[in-house]
Amino acid sequence: MTQEPNREMERRMTDKPEQPERGRRSFMKKIWLILGFVALAEFLCFIISLLRPSKETHKSIPAESLRVIGNVEEFPAGSVTPDRVNRLYIVREKDGAFLALSLTCPHLGCSVLWNEESQQFDCPCHSSAFDRRGIVLSSPAPRPLDYLPVIIEEGKVKVDMTGVTRRKRFEPSQLTYAL
Repeated sequence: MTQEPNREMERRMTDKPEQPERGRRSFMKKIWLILGFVALAEFLCFIISLLRPSKETHKSIPAESLRVIGNVEEFPAGSVTPDRVNRLYIVREKDGAFLALSLTCPHLGCSVLWNEESQQFDCPCHSSAFDRRGIVLSSPAPRPLDYLPVIIEEGKVKVDMTGVTRRKRFEPSQLTYAL
């Protein structure tokens, strides 16, 4: 007889702590499950945002970053015109296309000079030379002159000053034609 009340007592003692612990465990499991779903949803949103095209590609260039360099007529075909204020050269090809090149040498940052006689850009610091499209003719310059996008609007030559591009070679897409 003494064994049965003892068993009953043991069951009561063991049952009481298990009930709250089971409730606490199931509550914590639910919390972790919810947090896991939230983390998964955030991760999926992040991945989707990376795959979506940027809104910035559809925006126009801010007016303050566009510099009006001059009228199209001011640049004769086959000319190279320095713009010391904006630190660039405007090259107009014989076919009428425009190209804007930085006047900063990519070697150590010296200002290159246009040599009309030899039809090339010369760096006075370390004797690098570039052709009229900014391609390296003689080193130590490691790459061509930097390129800036040219925009022709209403007969005006404009340069996007935020779009300085370090380039490895000249590409025809860098030329802008006046219509």
